[in-house]
Amino acid sequence: GPDHPGAVCELYMRKFRDGATITVEPFRLGAFPIVKDLVIDRSALDRVVQAGGFISARAGSAPEANAIPIPKHDADLAMEAAACIGCGACAAACPNGSAMLFTAAKVSHLALLPQGHPERDSRVLNIVQVMDAEGFGNCTNTYECEAVCPAEISASFIAKLNREYARARFRRSMGQ
Repeated sequence: GPDHPGAVCELYMRKFRDGATITVEPFRLGAFPIVKDLVIDRSALDRVVQAGGFISARAGSAPEANAIPIPKHDADLAMEAAACIGCGACAAACPNGSAMLFTAAKVSHLALLPQGHPERDSRVLNIVQVMDAEGFGNCTNTYECEAVCPAEISASFIAKLNREYARARFRRSMGQ
């Protein structure tokens, strides 16, 4: 819409000029079955998050802010990745139906912070396995995902996901 970036659910017809042409394209993503009309079932993304989008740290009171120093650059990157709202626009825009940007954002925001390190390897392996099982396609770097993301998540997080995945597979093959 005219206010890009932004989620389609926040797009109002009053933002378009009178007589403007609006194109609604057919939905091509098999991982998001159509319920009816313009309603889709995005529960596949929920299952991807359930596979590893969490940490097992004690959920008591917040620790002292300076107890675990985190470099500002890492904290900023983690916050950028955590901005993902899970709308699925990235997967819907991708010609391959890939959810790599969504998955990369979920893996990266936890991998960048020390609290996410205990489950780091199992998280990325599980989350990628579920993403594949849900029928999402493979990334071929067309960057359509980055262009449509309402949170402006950078496709560079996909490289972070690939590094995390390679690291976890290597560590698992070495018995760690």
